[in-house]
Amino acid sequence: MSSRVLVILAHPAEDSLCHALAASYADGARQSGAEVRRLDLGGLSFDPILRQGYREAQPLEPDLAAAQQELLWAQHLVFVYPIWWGAMPALLKGFLDRVLLPGFAFRYRRDSVWWDRLLAGRSAQLITTMDTPPWYYRWFYRQPGHEQMRRTVLEFCGIHPVRVKSFGPVRSAKPGQRARWLEWARRQGGRQASRA
Repeated sequence: MSSRVLVILAHPAEDSLCHALAASYADGARQSGAEVRRLDLGGLSFDPILRQGYREAQPLEPDLAAAQQELLWAQHLVFVYPIWWGAMPALLKGFLDRVLLPGFAFRYRRDSVWWDRLLAGRSAQLITTMDTPPWYYRWFYRQPGHEQMRRTVLEFCGIHPVRVKSFGPVRSAKPGQRARWLEWARRQGGRQASRA
């Protein structure tokens, strides 16, 4: 049985390094036998603002309803996005706010501080780009964006393990360095397919 991989691109620009990394990962996974689907958030039509919080239901736009079905289909999620101001871009945060809803991604237990993780059984890979050197982001900033995405979003919903790979600084990267990053993404996609 082939692995089902969903690559979620959360950089709006088609000429971005994130776009190229997502394509390389998807190519490597396909070449190794995985079934791969892409979800480019910049091309979706939806309101990224959760207007009433969770106090009342906000109807899902067709693109978000379809995205929920893609998340349910996938065994492995690959999020590719830039780190802006220390964390994920607004495009991705808005998508998560609207899609990972109570009853879909998690369910609070009555009269309890605990919850059910409704997306358990899936794993994830985060591929991020940044202008900060990744070692500096880790040791001096304590990687707040990675911790947010891994622990308080994905693992909260039951997605585990969540692996993280950061590339940077992008601003000063030479073509050869970028080529090595793209090759890493292609190989990583192939390795994920072989885990199925």
